[in-house]
Amino acid sequence: MKTLILLALAGLGAQLVDGSLGMAYGVTSTTLLLAFGTNPAAASATVHLAEIGTTLASGVSHWRFGNVDWKVVAKIGFPGAVGSFAGATALSNLSTDVAKPVMALILLSLGIYLLGRFTFLGLPTGHLGKPLRKRFLTPLGIVAGFLDATGGGGWGPVGTPAILASGRLEPRKVIGSIDTSEFLVALAASLGFLVGLGSEGVDYKWAAALLVGGLIAAPFAAWLVRHVPPRILGSAVGGLIVLTNVRSLLRSDWLEVGDGTQWTAYGLIYATWAAALVHSFKEHRRSAQVPAAADAAASEAGADKGAPDSRRTEPSTSA
Repeated sequence: MKTLILLALAGLGAQLVDGSLGMAYGVTSTTLLLAFGTNPAAASATVHLAEIGTTLASGVSHWRFGNVDWKVVAKIGFPGAVGSFAGATALSNLSTDVAKPVMALILLSLGIYLLGRFTFLGLPTGHLGKPLRKRFLTPLGIVAGFLDATGGGGWGPVGTPAILASGRLEPRKVIGSIDTSEFLVALAASLGFLVGLGSEGVDYKWAAALLVGGLIAAPFAAWLVRHVPPRILGSAVGGLIVLTNVRSLLRSDWLEVGDGTQWTAYGLIYATWAAALVHSFKEHRRSAQVPAAADAAASEAGADKGAPDSRRTEPSTSA
């Protein structure tokens, strides 16, 4: 029972992050299941089954808040479903000894990407309003869907930054569209795992616990996307994913590493993570102060134009 409660809380937290950033539900949840000792294919299958419900709820919530571009959903979602089905069947046919380090490396790479992306890069908006073309979204969907199924997550970490980098769609609509299209990806991946693993390959209780937490968080996440600083949240989640998957790799049979080396690695990761959070916070504060200063200057200029000259209207008080 304690495990189910922890999974429900993890699902809630992961959905809050995913709905605010457009990524990291699958990466976060799969990382947790691997830490519990679940085999990689079963972990990804369990998470994707839960995601059928969470992505549906998230998509409806984003739609109600006006965060969805349905043309983008169609252009990237269906290719993503093809890629995720292929990835699920590929992972199902890998042995556990091979799959564990492969999945840990994929998750670690995505965690490093998240940490670096949100710590050092902003969100470009120079091409807002220009259409996103099918020749860009189709291959992006196939690659992101394949990585999502094989790594237990990757749809958001690959798709969201790629569309944000184009600068053609405002951030809240990028996040809403990616979250909504992920329903197709989760459904196709679940079918792929059903074909590859059979109905006994999924822990349905664990999937239900993740689903309950995600359903509770989905409407709040759609609202938070307008209010949570993405740089800070992205750095926090990226660091957590890096730490957890480095721990999995260092403790695996694949790498024979002593305790001293492990703790040295953990110390370096904690120091880097803390520095990234501090930098993200400073950059967020700096970027928030620029438009505030511009608004203040504009208000002051308007007040100066409309106000009478005090030197002419006030009587002199000098002797």
